Amino acid sequence: MFSRSRPVKLEAERIVLRLPKHSDFNDWVALRVNSREFLTRWEPIWAHDHLTRKGFTNRVYWASRASRNGSALPLFLVHRDGPLLGAITLDNIRRGPAQSATVGYWIGESYARQGFMREAIGALVHHAFTTLDLSRIEAACLPENAASRGVLEKSGFKYEGVAQSYLQIAGRWRNHVLYANLRSDRRGRTDVR
Repeated sequence: MFSRSRPVKLEAERIVLRLPKHSDFNDWVALRVNSREFLTRWEPIWAHDHLTRKGFTNRVYWASRASRNGSALPLFLVHRDGPLLGAITLDNIRRGPAQSATVGYWIGESYARQGFMREAIGALVHHAFTTLDLSRIEAACLPENAASRGVLEKSGFKYEGVAQSYLQIAGRWRNHVLYANLRSDRRGRTDVR
């Protein structure tokens, strides 16, 4: 089992990725509330306590515990100038022969389509392949989510197919398109030996 002794802090050009802190509560709630309409069409239905301090406290404790025990790496995207932009999670980290994980993410509406998520995905995938020694990172999104598909493809993820009734989004079981990024990906290259 992989365990972490100190919190992860990943840096990209304009952003820092770090574990959530209790002091992030007000910024997180404001970002989620201001982006509610933008986010809820792509996410599971928010729990009744989603925006409460208790719900957020549970989220912070889970993030710390999951990071320490190596089962997930839930990080906030914070602009170097200060504001919280969104979140990205490397989840379901599987060791042994799989050496793989899944990535999920969201960004506040006012920060969308500015390249922040591409920076975050790049930093997290690099960390996953070099520091965590993973071999495969998987991602899934709704077929009509052109922005998410685009950021995955620009970040080196390759389309792999469709998963039927993959997740409940906005209260309905929805098909998702599947993508993966492999540490030593040779798909699409002509110089394969």
